[in-house]
Amino acid sequence: MRSVSVYTSREYTVYIGGGLLSEAGGRIMAVCGGETAALITDDIVNKLYGDAAERSLRAAGYAVARFVFPHGERSKTMETYTAILRALAQAKLTRQDVLVALGGGVVGDMAGFAAASYLRGIGFAQLPTTLLSMVDSSVGGKTAVDLPEGKNLAGAFYQPHIVLCDYETLDTLPAEIFNDGCAEMIKHGVILSAELFAILKEPMQSNMEDIITRNITIKRDVVTADEHETGIRKLLNFGHTLGHGIEKHSDYSVPHGSAVAIGMVLASRGAARAGFCDQECHLEITEAVRRYHLPTATDITPDQLIDAAFFDKKRSGKRITLILPERIGKCAAKDFSLDEFADFVRLAV
Repeated sequence: MRSVSVYTSREYTVYIGGGLLSEAGGRIMAVCGGETAALITDDIVNKLYGDAAERSLRAAGYAVARFVFPHGERSKTMETYTAILRALAQAKLTRQDVLVALGGGVVGDMAGFAAASYLRGIGFAQLPTTLLSMVDSSVGGKTAVDLPEGKNLAGAFYQPHIVLCDYETLDTLPAEIFNDGCAEMIKHGVILSAELFAILKEPMQSNMEDIITRNITIKRDVVTADEHETGIRKLLNFGHTLGHGIEKHSDYSVPHGSAVAIGMVLASRGAARAGFCDQECHLEITEAVRRYHLPTATDITPDQLIDAAFFDKKRSGKRITLILPERIGKCAAKDFSLDEFADFVRLAV
């Protein structure tokens, strides 16, 4: 087992190892205490791991209230968020109790937002079960729900108290969902670690503990330096502005990692054509995306991507920031007017 300490407004530890789900209750109790644990999950993860997680929590002394919602981004709404809050109230959770998110990024984002806002903040533990949520969304404290106008427009920064990454849960992931998480690892390599980018050229299945730990360490270093995304943390948005537009206009039929993969390819192509990086950088990113069987193109039109940017969190007034590669392992934030952004998107697509 490995561990990574995160030093933000709330210090916490991320544990990475096999079999951690069975230890979850005891580890959460040691950090969070409390009497009741609200176990929040989706219908797919619930069938696979809901009973095991509840057994572990009960063995540690918790009373458990389980809330299950339909899987997928289409459930990441204010309606589901409100239903979670009401379930917490009906279970009579207090500020000393804990909310446990069991699942992927959608579960973690919504459960985290509920934990941040119920009684103005209760204990929060993350049990990520997808590669994407292990290496990215479970660490750093971003919580949110989607609005009809765009992705993640309502939320809060709320750090978990503990994160437990049991990589044995990855064994039940469909290949396409596993690959979806690889997009975020490619992103980490492009923005900050040429070494990680090179490692990802080799098979990773026998080295999951090390690979996950490397990615979490990169994410930790970024959020420790910039918890509320005013500086270096913006680098983590590489591929995301265009990716979020693809998600929105596909009605979320394109999953997050796949959309980010396309966003990275488009952003690097535009960067190469605009002279921010060389063509080889774009080709390396494209090849990395293809290596993990992720898409490199979209039917979403440039005008639709431009329209989506008006509702993107990275927009400030009449300007928007894009993260563009200079070379593998180094990206930079580029500030565009909305007209310049539109020209860039047409150049990239």
